[in-house]
Amino acid sequence: MRRITILHLIPAFLTAASHAGEVAVELRPFVIEKSFPATALPSGDATVLKLQPKAWTDFKITQVQKHGAKVTKGEVLVRFDPEGIDQKIDDARHSLTTLTLKLAQAESDIKIAEETVKNKLDALRNTATIAKEENAYFTHTRRNANEEAAHQALKHSNQLLENQREELKQLTLMYQADDITENTEEIILTRQKDAVAAAEFAQRMETLEHKRTLEVTLPREAKTLADNERDTAINLKKAETDLPRSIQLSKLELESLQITQSRTKKDLAELEADRSLFEIKAPSEGWFYYGQLENGRWNPNDAMKTLTPNGHPPAQTAYATFVPSTTKLNLIAFLDEATARSLKTDITGSATLAGREDLEIPVKLAKLAGIPNPDGTCRADLTATWPADFIPTAGITPVIHLIAYQKSSAIVVPTKALTFGASGWSVQVKLASGKPEQRSVKCGRVSEEETEILSGLEAGQVVVVP
Repeated sequence: MRRITILHLIPAFLTAASHAGEVAVELRPFVIEKSFPATALPSGDATVLKLQPKAWTDFKITQVQKHGAKVTKGEVLVRFDPEGIDQKIDDARHSLTTLTLKLAQAESDIKIAEETVKNKLDALRNTATIAKEENAYFTHTRRNANEEAAHQALKHSNQLLENQREELKQLTLMYQADDITENTEEIILTRQKDAVAAAEFAQRMETLEHKRTLEVTLPREAKTLADNERDTAINLKKAETDLPRSIQLSKLELESLQITQSRTKKDLAELEADRSLFEIKAPSEGWFYYGQLENGRWNPNDAMKTLTPNGHPPAQTAYATFVPSTTKLNLIAFLDEATARSLKTDITGSATLAGREDLEIPVKLAKLAGIPNPDGTCRADLTATWPADFIPTAGITPVIHLIAYQKSSAIVVPTKALTFGASGWSVQVKLASGKPEQRSVKCGRVSEEETEILSGLEAGQVVVVP
């Protein structure tokens, strides 16, 4: 087989042979370079700003720094309108004061009730006993005595009237026996007639009183005393149940007040804690960015919509990130599976920035994920040695250049010259007679349009390219 003499290495494509459909096989350096974009992100010192309130939900922005702003220590990053929460805190404090006073009053009332319930029950028992005794005495003794007294009074009144009439009768008979009635006798008779009239009136009144006593007064008093005995017994029985129950209910109400007070204290504490979220200041010199760093990606899109005056960032969601000026920035990239498989950790390379191509930024692949993400990409973490005269900021996107594979002397053919069949990969080799022959080969690594051949070809041979 005729060999072709190689005068020098060709850096790009293989040297063409006698015509465009043929390439001469030669030994030359073979390099696979991988280039991909990466993002400079903080290594871990960044502070994610997230609204995580315990109770308050209405956070309306009144002031916010611009995305990417450089700030000094103590400078306000975000300020929210506190009017609503301040009013809520005042209301909670007022409610807590009221509850504290109600609790003190309730505790005092319960203490007094417990101390006086025995006395109240004793007084009611005494009242019930007296009512029972009074009714019994009236029923068995005093009523009969009063009736007897009424009869006796009426009898006495009748007797008195009869005596007065009899005395008038005797005086009249006595004075009629004389022929002449003296003035003194006339006076005595008149006086006696008055006495009779008075006795008659007294007898009529006594008769009425006797009737009323027997028919009205004594029956009414009997009913009153019986009702009083019944009512005092009922009141005693009710009090014996109600007074202890009222103390128990008061204690339950006291517990409810204590629970309400505890919850109000908790609500107030949560509101006061949430109040600290209404003004966020920079803890040090650094940069303020919209959005968050999550899984190695910077996502400012949603935050851009809400971080405006009168905007309302959602709760429980990171809305901004503060990066201290002293934070070390590393490079994060997400590679397709083919690129990720072609790389190994600890390889070095360089990064370039559009517009500052003069900068040399050495990089090193520090970590490479072995399992793809759900989107099919693999995360790559790189460290960078930043130039002394360049201050990097989070979010810049340099292009990474890494040598994934290199060989100082290799046989390489155009990938389109390869065909795959039952016996594997093969190429057509042009023989000295000019006729082509199918030759089996073992393939190595692939770079863009070229494939490394590990065996089956030798330098000097000519490969036919379709």
